[in-house]
Formats: sequence, C-alpha cells, structure tokens
Amino acid sequence: MIKRLDNAPGIPSSQLEDWGPVKQPIGTPVAALRGTSPTEKGKEPDFGIWECSPGKWTRQIKNAEFAHFVAGRCTFHAESGQTVEIKAGDALYFPANSMGVWEIHETVRKTYILLP
Repeated sequence: MIKRLDNAPGIPSSQLEDWGPVKQPIGTPVAALRGTSPTEKGKEPDFGIWECSPGKWTRQIKNAEFAHFVAGRCTFHAESGQTVEIKAGDALYFPANSMGVWEIHETVRKTYILLP
C-alpha cells in the first residue's frame, strides 16, 4: 500500500506530534522535537516529517537515512571530522552509523526515511 504525507512543508508545527526534548542535549537551549509518521511504530519503512527547534545535541539514529530539508538552517558535525552546512532545499544521505553532533541554528524541518 502506498503511504503519503500531503504538503509536508506546509503543515503547521502545531499539528505535528510533540516528541519532546532531544535525548542528549549539549548546553542550552535544549532542542525540542516535533513530527509525524504514517508508519505504525516498529514497522518499516520509518518515514515522515521531523522538526527540531534550535539547540545542539548528539545524533542517536544508527540507521541509514535519506532526508530532504524543507525549512531552516543547521550544521551537522560528523564524528569523521566532516562538517555539513544544511539549509532548506538540501537533500542528504546519512550512511548507517553516521554519528555526530547536530547544531540547529533556525528551526529545521525535514522529510525523512530510515533505511533498515
């Protein structure tokens, strides 16, 4: 069955689920997460909308991920030493185990899919 997210960039933040604060914040402010996914919890593929307010924190996702950023601006500091500046319109692929630190400068929204 085809699953769909309509108008991902245009959904108001107030209509996204409150996913709480990030798990491993670095300093303040502590970034807060919001999002939605049409996939049942624990089912594949995990995809949806992810939104994060400004802050700095350690990335927890170990799956490979493809993401298309539709709003905001941030920097990802990979453990490998690579630094990636990200802005609305950018699409990125994170290989499995791409660990590092997110630094959110302006609230970011992306559509994503986690790959097994």
